[in-house]
Amino acid sequence: MKTWHYALLVFIGGCCLGILSTFVKLAYSAGFSMVEVTGSQVLFGTLIIWLVVLFAKKTKISFRQAGIIMLAGIPMGLTGLLYYQSLQTLDASLAIIFLFQFIWIGSVIEWVVFKRRPSSGKVLSIVILLAGSILAAGLFVENIQSVSFEGAVWGMLSAVTFSIFIFLSSIIGKKVPAIQKSALLSTGGLIVTFILFPPVFLLDITTLTGVLPYGLILGVFGVVLPPLLFSIGMPHVGPGLGTILTASELPVAIIMSALVLSEEIASLQWFGVVLILGGIIIGNTKQSQRVSLSG
Repeated sequence: MKTWHYALLVFIGGCCLGILSTFVKLAYSAGFSMVEVTGSQVLFGTLIIWLVVLFAKKTKISFRQAGIIMLAGIPMGLTGLLYYQSLQTLDASLAIIFLFQFIWIGSVIEWVVFKRRPSSGKVLSIVILLAGSILAAGLFVENIQSVSFEGAVWGMLSAVTFSIFIFLSSIIGKKVPAIQKSALLSTGGLIVTFILFPPVFLLDITTLTGVLPYGLILGVFGVVLPPLLFSIGMPHVGPGLGTILTASELPVAIIMSALVLSEEIASLQWFGVVLILGGIIIGNTKQSQRVSLSG
């Protein structure tokens, strides 16, 4: 595969994440609860990815190593719970902005753990990112709904857990095949989700069959595809260019919320999205150039 093919896979992975919020809102509108929506997503997504594992390349790993990878999947499960909780009181176009803060939170985690102080370019990109987030959130748009404090807190917490998940998944199980590692991570997310919110909806056939379409869509686009596509594409495009490509989740989420949910998106909010993307590009320009030269 050529470099641009791998870049396309990472881009598509970001688009998959951007699709989720719209279908979650649709599930809520259909009368399903956060527990039913999240539970069905992790259940069906995990089942699908393990079915794929049966026909994919695997490597023998110890019980301890498998356990460590599953533990790393806990933040993944928590991210879904927290993010979908925020969607109960926030528009989809706004909730994704809070989740997207994982970009700068991840830099802070890297600084604290590895003592890697962000460069001046990275700091500048974070400042631009924060400014763009405020604009994209619509805080200066008069006709937008007042931002729910509770929803904002849940959204920011989801950004923290997502940052932790990305960090853990990047340092463990490096020699484990991508699909096998993704299945174990998903299993960890499934376990923590069902511990916190027991899947009693599985006992109600009417609820189960009703939430099934939403669970399958969310499972495929939220549990199966993103980690698999990132695992394949990221090593070839590099973290700098990879971060830029993953930003595709933002425009996709906002476009989906505007077209499918008919949520009003002001021009100032679109400008905020452009600022966010610009901030990420500024912070990763040198890394992107290195990837281009090496390719």
